[in-house]
Amino acid sequence: MITGYSVATLVVFVISIGFVIYPVSIPTPRRIPRIPINLTTAPIIAIAILWAAQCLDPTVIRDGIVGTDGVKPYNILILFFSLAYMAITLDITGILQSAAFWVSNKGGSNGWKLYTYFYIMLTLLSILLGNDPVILSGTAFLIYYTKVAELNHISWLMSEFAAANTASMVLFVGNPTNVVICEGFNVNNAAFTAYTILPFIACSVFCFLALGGQYHSKKYVPRKLNHAADLDARSVLLDPIGACVGSFMLASALILCLVVSFFGIDVWKISLPFAVAKFIYDVAWDHYRFVRQLPMLGRGQKGPEENAMQLDDVMLQDGQTISDNKSRHRQSAPLPTTDKVNSDPDSNRTFSNRSPQPLSKTSIALWRSKGIALHKRLHAHFPTFFTALPRLPFALVPFAFAQFILIEALSHQGWIDVFATWLLRATHGDMYRTIWLIGVLGVILCNVSGTNIGATILLTKVVNAASPMLSDQTFRAAAIALAVASNIGAVSFTFSASLAGLLWRGILKQKGIIVSQATFAYWNALPLVVMTVVGLSVVCAEMAVLY
Repeated sequence: MITGYSVATLVVFVISIGFVIYPVSIPTPRRIPRIPINLTTAPIIAIAILWAAQCLDPTVIRDGIVGTDGVKPYNILILFFSLAYMAITLDITGILQSAAFWVSNKGGSNGWKLYTYFYIMLTLLSILLGNDPVILSGTAFLIYYTKVAELNHISWLMSEFAAANTASMVLFVGNPTNVVICEGFNVNNAAFTAYTILPFIACSVFCFLALGGQYHSKKYVPRKLNHAADLDARSVLLDPIGACVGSFMLASALILCLVVSFFGIDVWKISLPFAVAKFIYDVAWDHYRFVRQLPMLGRGQKGPEENAMQLDDVMLQDGQTISDNKSRHRQSAPLPTTDKVNSDPDSNRTFSNRSPQPLSKTSIALWRSKGIALHKRLHAHFPTFFTALPRLPFALVPFAFAQFILIEALSHQGWIDVFATWLLRATHGDMYRTIWLIGVLGVILCNVSGTNIGATILLTKVVNAASPMLSDQTFRAAAIALAVASNIGAVSFTFSASLAGLLWRGILKQKGIIVSQATFAYWNALPLVVMTVVGLSVVCAEMAVLY
């Protein structure tokens, strides 16, 4: 039964989504930082308001954290972060950058050949590593590449974004939404890939054809490029041994996760030990290289983004290759300490002429300088971990838990049952109608419900609520349709349709490239419509053959 509390819950939920899509910051008095209301804070503020208004209680919050209907938020986040750590530390070795250089050599001066090769490479890497690590490394590389080669960056960057997000539907670990679907619909992890592989192939092929159609002009992809010389792919592979070990551990973890899923074992119990083992290896290997003064990231070597800048030297000087990336141990000047400053008489005279500073400010500045110095020393000693740490998507933790709690609040107030009733009335339990309705709704909700994670959680709850009136075949078909929609939905009209979109936009801003919301929506429109039609059609065909 819908009550005033129910209406208030829905209104607050919708408003919080609005701030996720269009974040704002509230002005404050001088010297106080502005208060942001965005992806991280808006859902948490919404929960606080609903709790104060007695629209939810501690039981709802607990259910949102622990999980209901077979969906376990902590399971999903542990799995995602453990695999993300392994993928990001593998990227830090330079293996993705090396692959990009190798593909560039294969493409040569043929513009469309190189465009195709990049699309295939990004697709394959995203299948194995997920979209976030590929977008982190691939975006930085393409920015430098298109700048040096004097190419129109929009066609190459939009192609990268579409390829990475489409490919994440293949493995259950490719996207957090996939894990939600496997948990919520009780889909075996290996079966998930069996169901999604054909829709993925169809979506990927037709997405490329759509991209090719809208970028057919020489303005976007020239027929011939100014290719000066081959790039030395080995020179950007910062840590060959780490790349081999990391590849082996990630592949082993993925294979074991697929195997144990047949026995009903939570896959995070496999991925977490592998991530811990990888962390121990990273620390031990970095320490060994530091003590032996072997080449390592942060000591005479560049990171993956900086390595892309080597393209400048290669493409500006015809016939020359990248210079050897030999390491040099650079001694940094020691930071002055408080004792040394005080022992200098000139320094003491200088301080004595100044007005005394408040003790609290002096202490804060001192502790801050010590913290910065400690971080620099640790980063130099253990560069792999301290480079990977800020790249982990920590914003996902509060956002994901908050989304689970808010949708649990909607369920508590009766909205999930209402939405389930609407679903049944619209489809009459028909399998093909359910596929198209869930699929199209999934794509739309990715844009308007606070990323594809929120859309997936909401629709998973709705279909589960309607499941007593659905056949097993229709229930399974809805799961696969949602899997397709939640991944291609990232190739959408708003950056906030996925965390990958927000990450992608942030990297471009850092590099001085501004892609407006209108431009993003314009170039994604055709690929998204084509993939929606093709992907859901293949799901219908699969279900027709199977059932």
